[in-house]
Amino acid sequence: MRPAQRLRLLPLFFAPAVLSGQIPPGSSDSVHPIVDTTGRPVAHAVRRDGNIILDGRLDEIAWQKAPAITSFTQSYPTPGAKPTDPTEVMLLYDDAAFYVGVRMFDAHPDSIVAQLARRDATGIYSDWIHVIVDSYRDRRTAFRFTVNPKGVKRDVYTSNDDDEDANWDAIWDVATRVDSLGWVAEFRIPLSQLRFGSTAPGRDRIWGFQVMRDVARSNERDSWSPWTPQSPGFVSRFGDLGGLTNVPSPRRLEIVSYFSAKLTRAPGDAANPFFQSTQTKPSVGADVKYGLPSGLTLTATVNPDFGQVEVDPSIINLSAFETSFPEKRPFFLEGSDALSFGGVVLYNDYGSQRFFYSRRIGREPQRSVSGKFVDRPDATTIAGAAKITGKVGRWSVGFLDAVTPEETARVVTSTDARVRTPIEPFTNYLASRIKRHFRGGGTVVGTILTSTLRNVSDSVFKDVLRSSATLVGADFEHDMQSRKYILSGFLAGSSVTGSQNAIAATQLNSTHYYQRPDAPYLRFDPTRTRLAGHVGELGFAKSGAVYGSIGYKEMTPGLELNDLGLVGAADFRAFVTDVGFQNFTAGKRFRSFGGNASSEHAWNFGGNSIRQAVSASVSGVFSNLASAGFGGGYSWPYFNDRFTRGGPLALQPSRWSVSANAGSDTRKVVSIRGAADFFRRGQAGGGGWDMSATADYRPASNVHFIFGPSLSRDNAPAQYVRTVTDPAATNTYGKRYVFATIHQTTLAMDTRVEWTFTPALSFQLYAQPFVSAGQYYGFKEFLTPRGFDFAEYGVDRGTITRSATSSYTVDPDGPGQSPSFDFQDPTFNVRNLRGNAVLRWEYRPGSALFVVWQQRRSDSEPLGDFSPGRDVGGIFRTVPTNILLVKATYWVGR
Repeated sequence: MRPAQRLRLLPLFFAPAVLSGQIPPGSSDSVHPIVDTTGRPVAHAVRRDGNIILDGRLDEIAWQKAPAITSFTQSYPTPGAKPTDPTEVMLLYDDAAFYVGVRMFDAHPDSIVAQLARRDATGIYSDWIHVIVDSYRDRRTAFRFTVNPKGVKRDVYTSNDDDEDANWDAIWDVATRVDSLGWVAEFRIPLSQLRFGSTAPGRDRIWGFQVMRDVARSNERDSWSPWTPQSPGFVSRFGDLGGLTNVPSPRRLEIVSYFSAKLTRAPGDAANPFFQSTQTKPSVGADVKYGLPSGLTLTATVNPDFGQVEVDPSIINLSAFETSFPEKRPFFLEGSDALSFGGVVLYNDYGSQRFFYSRRIGREPQRSVSGKFVDRPDATTIAGAAKITGKVGRWSVGFLDAVTPEETARVVTSTDARVRTPIEPFTNYLASRIKRHFRGGGTVVGTILTSTLRNVSDSVFKDVLRSSATLVGADFEHDMQSRKYILSGFLAGSSVTGSQNAIAATQLNSTHYYQRPDAPYLRFDPTRTRLAGHVGELGFAKSGAVYGSIGYKEMTPGLELNDLGLVGAADFRAFVTDVGFQNFTAGKRFRSFGGNASSEHAWNFGGNSIRQAVSASVSGVFSNLASAGFGGGYSWPYFNDRFTRGGPLALQPSRWSVSANAGSDTRKVVSIRGAADFFRRGQAGGGGWDMSATADYRPASNVHFIFGPSLSRDNAPAQYVRTVTDPAATNTYGKRYVFATIHQTTLAMDTRVEWTFTPALSFQLYAQPFVSAGQYYGFKEFLTPRGFDFAEYGVDRGTITRSATSSYTVDPDGPGQSPSFDFQDPTFNVRNLRGNAVLRWEYRPGSALFVVWQQRRSDSEPLGDFSPGRDVGGIFRTVPTNILLVKATYWVGR
């Protein structure tokens, strides 16, 4: 697997950066900059003398007194070359704000590209100007303020040198103007929106600083401080900004209060005493930000409401492992980098884990209850949460604490009694992170501590949920030769406690499977009240035109992160490699091109090989900005210790795959991307494919349509069905492991519409019709541990019959003594529609009005076959759940 890592080959078929206003991580020499002794260009700001009116003209006397920065060079398409058109930057400041005036000359001002979009929108084809400030001057963090000629704003917080957080929102002003010379941007950035500590009176502050300009029609980026896509690091390549004298540390206090009203209309059973076809729910709450001394920020939320966030997409998960979804709630998104841990710098990795997975906070209640009728909340209420983030000198700090109260469900029992029963206990979640910077940010050492404490004194929770979970870890990153080489790693340990039954269930779940009968190195102990484990990784990476990395990771069987983190399968030792090349200098045929090869090798703690695979890919962007890429991979047969879900090892057959992708010039009104992947299994037979396409249509400068259908098919020869205890099944340790062949087809049609009326008023629609059909047939029994052999019921052994109620009865040995067993036909047709529409009006800086409509449709039938007309049409024959939400926020600050 190749998860997105912080250090990576930039996708050579990526849409040009000018489409989104995004800055890919990663400087060429400037022409005649003022340079300090380390070779960095230096700019100087002057104290404002006279009034500034933000109108995009730069005609005040104050601007005329500021020296102009003019020494820009191309980052691409021709790194180090003189820009096509010059850029001038002037810098002012006072005790309250930092001012930036940028004049972008253009020989063809009628060709300046500018689209209208909502704030922080991506995928926008436009010219952009980026002003980026490293106010801590730690060479690792920065605040970016971006605008296009139509005044569309983006603000981004960068951490760890090149990790971007687009969810950071600041309160700042900018005015733009297009004229006969090109275009102008005039910024006013309140100092309260930056982060920096105190300094001695009369002493100059020095900030890291960068200005970048994107020219859309030529896909050109010009940078003041030298940078190229091959440069190791990003913030560490900034120049310096001096002249900031007697700038006080700002006092920061911001309060955002909200009021919302929610109306829900949903289908239901008229006999259900809890059913209401129409429900209303008002809510009030507030968020507070307060600037603590030395650059720290306290953020707190009381009764948060996240009704305006986009719904999660539909999926079908047939594995034993949890599906993860991205965080979308603003409180948890902003500043989330402060709690990130274990980001080893590699181009390739094996396994995945999250040490802090914020979606655990406010999760769906975990205890299930049954009855004639049940009324339960979809999510746990967050009573309150607070976090402290920022830097104090060379220390980076991240701290979060959240409380969720006990949740209950109303139940009508089989005797028609009405009861209220707990389904989620009172819980406190804590995560803390501290990092120490050395060598000007070239070496970083950090620690993490997370804790989950549940009140399981109620007997209904004691044997179901763990009472506590703790994680402690340390990590480091050390760069050499200006980040050309990076050595990084981490080590963390977990400990969970609870009743004997709760810890027994933990040992038996899919993360651990301590009950595996052919794993003598594991010992299932039903009397345990604590389970512990560790995970560690070490990586070494080289960046540049030729790049590569090697890494080692191990995760012991007892590691448990799923209380406040996320982990799938534990129990492995892995070694990974990657080597590649990349070229971002434009030539006659290519703007950029590159390729890579990688390998993955893994064993469990019993010494069994559980992964042996290689892959390779090549890609390029042509001179006309069309793109293409090709790849392939092969995995040798290896042992799968999760295949039988707690049973013996099975041999995973070999597998090969090939993939291709292509895209048209994204500068056009209509652009199309497509991708296809084909795979085939060796001994097992079977295989499949998946194809996807994205059509991007911009009929006007303020309207954007995206349609992304995807279709996949998989004919898998062995899909797990169930496990049956039978002492006669001596070959498989007293259990029968039932599998089936499955033929699955999945169709999804993601649709987005963005219509922007002004930079402050926008409409956004997201909808995903989703259909998946899975036909189970050829039910069979796993025969031989460490093999891939099966006996089909009714053909190779025993009998199988299907009832009129879609239930199967299996006699596994015919006239033998083994008892028969039943199971329901798992065949499925699932049809879903999830969508929401959001009208957002920022009626004053930091304050917004949201009008949100959500619709959910869901249906299922045990048909198995896939019929596009029937299944897609069936979505719209269901009765929907409609939710209307109106939410108003109001910001005050000083």
